[in-house]
Amino acid sequence: MTPFVFVAVLAAAAMHAGWNALVKVRSDRFVSITLTSLGMTLSVLPVLPFVDMPGAAAWPWIATSVVIHIGYRLFLIRAYEHGDLAQAYPLARGTAPLITAIGGVFLLSEVPSGLAMVGILLLSLGTLLMSLRGGGHLGTLNRAAVGYALVTSLCIAGYTLADGSGVRLAPTAASYAAWLFVCDGLCATAIGLYYRGRGLFSVSASEWSSGIVAGVLSAAAYAIAMWAMTRAPVASVASLRETSILFAMLISVFALNEKITAWRGAAALSIVLGVVALRMG
Repeated sequence: MTPFVFVAVLAAAAMHAGWNALVKVRSDRFVSITLTSLGMTLSVLPVLPFVDMPGAAAWPWIATSVVIHIGYRLFLIRAYEHGDLAQAYPLARGTAPLITAIGGVFLLSEVPSGLAMVGILLLSLGTLLMSLRGGGHLGTLNRAAVGYALVTSLCIAGYTLADGSGVRLAPTAASYAAWLFVCDGLCATAIGLYYRGRGLFSVSASEWSSGIVAGVLSAAAYAIAMWAMTRAPVASVASLRETSILFAMLISVFALNEKITAWRGAAALSIVLGVVALRMG
């Protein structure tokens, strides 16, 4: 992974933390996540005339990714309904890089180097420890929340591997990302209308504005990640993206006035060491 790709993925992780912070502060997360998906679609509409069509080889991967993204959002919402957001989200993200690394070996023939594997393990450990922040313990997590979070992690690994495969078959990363966001946003909106009807859009101006901003951040973050997957191993990119948990912690401390506990400090150290190992690998 070159220094430029490395820094770009870190920037994407910061954006990822930003849009998740916007979703976190909203009371109706189903509406918030749906508006975020719609915001992703709206953000790429201006660039559609300037990008190529993905091509026949890439479309099956786009379709696969859209289906998995639907499951990702539904299971993530269920995890939030049964457990604390601050614990369920890191639990889902923390296990995804390991699953992605294993899947990458068999599906993409990408075997991480020794140092890269150490980095992946440290990053995964750090994100899992982050779910213990505030002095909590894994044993106190609702079992249903744990189950939904783990299924969510499978979805994260699934769409990461699908997009890592598909983006390499498209003319450019921009063309794949743009059409993926359009298809995914339209499907998410259709599902939202099915469950909420016209009430889906009967929300305040602040909900709309935060949803659009979150969508732009999410689109930019994942577009960068997909571009990085054409320049570096998918497992390494996926793991480095999980530094978003570290950025989320910084946001919670400096913007939301949350305290740094011993668990959160240990998690941050593990994530930083994982980043160093990935860069050296």
